[in-house]
Amino acid sequence: MTDKTTIIVHSGDMDKVYSALIIGNGALSMGMEASLYFTFWGLERLKKDGLEKGPLSKMNMGGLGKKMINSRMEKANVASLERLMTDYKELGGKIIACEMTMEIMGVEKDEMRQDLIDEYGAVGTYIQEARDSKITLFI
Repeated sequence: MTDKTTIIVHSGDMDKVYSALIIGNGALSMGMEASLYFTFWGLERLKKDGLEKGPLSKMNMGGLGKKMINSRMEKANVASLERLMTDYKELGGKIIACEMTMEIMGVEKDEMRQDLIDEYGAVGTYIQEARDSKITLFI
């Protein structure tokens, strides 16, 4: 095992994507390697113009809850998802997009943000990342 964190990003909910990126950035900042494996609804956030989209997991209230949370986050100077993703990539974080999910959901590579994705892979890719990790999470 290496000093590495691997996170499955299964949910596309805004707060859960925040959690994955905050943990990933934290691991990288502490000298660890980090991989985020985006699958199912999480994969939607890797589409062009998709990172900042997505509801809250709780209290979305037709989008009003998300607007309220975004306002509070702005007042507290919390970085945007785009900024967290940029930091994650600049710190050397790895992004893997699930090929099986892309096939199931009819997502084409040209719909995806190629600037974010390091690799397209299936379950074996995730297993290898997780096998080499001290920390694995499912978000």
